[in-house]
Amino acid sequence: MSTFIKDLIAKKITQLSPEELLHHSQQYGFSITNSQAKAITTYLKTHTIDPFHADGRAKMLQELARITDLKTAKKAQKLFNEIIKSHGLESLFY
Repeated sequence: MSTFIKDLIAKKITQLSPEELLHHSQQYGFSITNSQAKAITTYLKTHTIDPFHADGRAKMLQELARITDLKTAKKAQKLFNEIIKSHGLESLFY
């Protein structure tokens, strides 16, 4: 089951559109621009990222900080951790 969930999450990350990202940013209280949303989704589509390992998440958040700012990246990291915990998926992320 965990492989299925991991594949589903990985696929969603690579298929995220700028419009969806903007919607989620507003939903969760982030402030990003159209051009930042495009840059983030382009990065996600063109780079192999493993969000299930700490190194992969750190690399992804480092790039997010480069595209946006450190405050936004830290907020995203906190939200990501909260979502993982709220869905009981801690065992998939290490």
